[in-house]
Amino acid sequence: MQIDFEKREIQLKIVYYGPALSGKTTNLVAIHRTAAPSSRGRLMTLDTKDDRTLFFDLLPMHFTTDSGLSIAIKLFTVPGQVIHDATRRLVLQGADAVAFIADSQVSETQANKDSFLNLRKNLEENGLDIKSMPLVIQFNKRDLPGVRTDAELELLAQRSREPIFKAVATDGAGVVETFMGLIGLTWQRLDSWHDLKGKFQVQGAVLFESLRRQLGQNPEAAEGARWTR
Repeated sequence: MQIDFEKREIQLKIVYYGPALSGKTTNLVAIHRTAAPSSRGRLMTLDTKDDRTLFFDLLPMHFTTDSGLSIAIKLFTVPGQVIHDATRRLVLQGADAVAFIADSQVSETQANKDSFLNLRKNLEENGLDIKSMPLVIQFNKRDLPGVRTDAELELLAQRSREPIFKAVATDGAGVVETFMGLIGLTWQRLDSWHDLKGKFQVQGAVLFESLRRQLGQNPEAAEGARWTR
């Protein structure tokens, strides 16, 4: 994370993590499709022939708020396959926040657990603490058969420290809500460390409303896509 007080700019790195084929790249595609052209850069993807990320995807975003504060964000994905652990660890370097994309199918429960444990390990090896890292969990593929029920996820959210979102990333449902939820956590952390509200004279609510408009999000829709503890 970099803060330029003179230019009134914050630069962030956000990593989308999760098991193979859980929908990490699809989240970035949906965000790119939704964002205003002035807010999005070129989505760079590198996929194999079986639609799996080989190295990473990158989507640069730039938002200018009503207060004049600029937020430059680089969104990364990681490859989910087990053999690419070194690449995942490399992409996590310098991350400011993480969106963990889980597969809602019951059959993928163990893959979700293994990937989350791998996230914890790779954060530690990069000198980062998962307990202090802004982190949200998205349960994607809610439209498929054989998924964990809403009631199950609600119980999970009651035990979880992290906010939990539901999504169908192929349709864009829940994608922006997940992103905005993570931005909210990240802002809270940075504000507590650097007094951004005092130094930039920016209210969190005003900041989020400005970002929502540039992402075409209806504020009332956000609550229907998430559970919190």
